[in-house]
Amino acid sequence: MESFGSIECFVRSAEGGSFAEAARHLSLTPAAVGKSVAKLEARLGVRLFQRSTRRLTLTEAGKLFLEEVSGSLITIQNAVANLASAEGRPMGTLKVSMGTVFGNRYVVPLLGAFLQRFPDISPDWHFDNRQVDLIGQGFDAAIGGGFELPQGVVARKLCPAHRILVASPDYLARRLPVRAPEDLGHCSGILIRSPQTGRIRSWQLTNRAREQQPLVLKPRMTMSDSEAACHASAQGLGISLVSMPMAVPFLDSGELQRVLPDWYVDDGNISLYYAEHKLLPGKTRAFIDFIIEQFVEQGLGPRFSAI
Repeated sequence: MESFGSIECFVRSAEGGSFAEAARHLSLTPAAVGKSVAKLEARLGVRLFQRSTRRLTLTEAGKLFLEEVSGSLITIQNAVANLASAEGRPMGTLKVSMGTVFGNRYVVPLLGAFLQRFPDISPDWHFDNRQVDLIGQGFDAAIGGGFELPQGVVARKLCPAHRILVASPDYLARRLPVRAPEDLGHCSGILIRSPQTGRIRSWQLTNRAREQQPLVLKPRMTMSDSEAACHASAQGLGISLVSMPMAVPFLDSGELQRVLPDWYVDDGNISLYYAEHKLLPGKTRAFIDFIIEQFVEQGLGPRFSAI
């Protein structure tokens, strides 16, 4: 029977495309991973990878072997992780990805209460606004909005992902009233540029009657971050379209107020993403249930709704 460690080295190398990527995931050296995979190939009597200086490529035998063992590997890992959970003690390293500002503002403040309830879990939290490869990069869960849902990944809704128009009271006092979307064309716009694509996205405004109008603002400046756009708008520099979670603190403080409060952008949902398994690790289940519970208790869903 092949060793569990060698098979795990093979699977992680196949997923990451290199021994170095597998080594980072397994906390080993690339040399140790390569040696383990080589021993596995010798015992099986087949070559699993075509090796180059830049990347590993699976052979036909390697592809077949990966299909046979990858699902079983996850099941075994989850079963081991759940041994302690069966006694009510979820444990292990919890690797989670979340947006930088959203995570720091709404998830990190929950960390103390989470660890008090689950002291044997060790958080390994990554803050990045880009979508991660949940399975390939070994994440237990991710929090975000607008993500594509790959095969084998499920989503649990946390709150709506609405965007609203905001400006400072001072800026609005210096201009003609903005009563309809057509009035925005004469206003200075603080536009958001996607940090991933570099493009400025076009948006459709929706009102409570589900009517739609294109959002047209006179470009004054561009930002790649919603919180930065909020700060710029708070200085009276123009109108920006920002996500509700970013806008809420500025609305609460009075630094910003909504423009056209009957209109908003529906950008889907902010959700919890995790791999779909029959036997979900106890640490992952604990995190999912805790975050959903806290968002409900704090009323963040209604608070982040623009309607």
